[in-house]
Amino acid sequence: MCGRYASARKRIELLEEFAVERDRVAEPLEPDYNVAPTKPVYAVLTRRPRASEEAGDSAKAGDGDAGGARPDGVARELRVVRWGLVPFWAKDRSIGSRMINARAETVSEKPAFRSAFARRRCLLPADGYYEWYRPDDAAKAAKQPYYIRRADGGPLAFAGLYELWRDRAVPDDHPDAWLWTTTIITTSAPDELGRIHDRMPMVIRPDRWADWLDPGNNDTGDVRGLLAPAVSGELISYPVSTAVNSVRNNGPRLIEPAEPEPGEPPARSARLPSAETGGASGSSPDTLF
Repeated sequence: MCGRYASARKRIELLEEFAVERDRVAEPLEPDYNVAPTKPVYAVLTRRPRASEEAGDSAKAGDGDAGGARPDGVARELRVVRWGLVPFWAKDRSIGSRMINARAETVSEKPAFRSAFARRRCLLPADGYYEWYRPDDAAKAAKQPYYIRRADGGPLAFAGLYELWRDRAVPDDHPDAWLWTTTIITTSAPDELGRIHDRMPMVIRPDRWADWLDPGNNDTGDVRGLLAPAVSGELISYPVSTAVNSVRNNGPRLIEPAEPEPGEPPARSARLPSAETGGASGSSPDTLF
């Protein structure tokens, strides 16, 4: 699974890196080195706004339309959403805390995710993510957190889904009438990263962002084709302080290397299986680090 990650890039950086055409961020997020479920996070998506959303969006948006929107109103947007997907049919938002990840193997079939997989895909910018390791022969030993990031320090774009949930407790024109939520798609980790944890977030390569975000492609078969195995880049992993265990702790010190506990696997580099590169069918020799 992916239950914690770092997202420290500034809004203005994300607007440029992801070629955003429409800025829908009213209040930029602070750098967060300990992103946890239910927190607000940045998401990149491509869509045409519904008429019912325009009033609230125009009141809350940051810089508004950057001039790149197509004639039909479709544009790549940057938004703030809550991590933990709330399906549109949910009776209340509490279900979101259990919907932080969607497995690549079943994402197109599960009732909570299949509609979003077909129509509401997004990218979740990240600098890296955390996983916890415990030796197989030490069931009672404390878990050692590891930080996993690109070797070149570049951004990761997690494959995600987003949903809009209507809060019936407020009127249509209320700024909080619609709750935006998201989930991260995960896949099986290749051997080297699998030594730390058997699951990992899928990552979309920049040259496949447009394909993944395309709201006009509702063919789940075509979309699942983006999950074919491939090699997308190099990752490194290394142990970090157990301070990351508490969501109350934050700051760049959380991603600084730390000495691992005895018996922990050494830090390694690896090749990343991604949502455009794979995992839905498992790893293969071409996808191992």
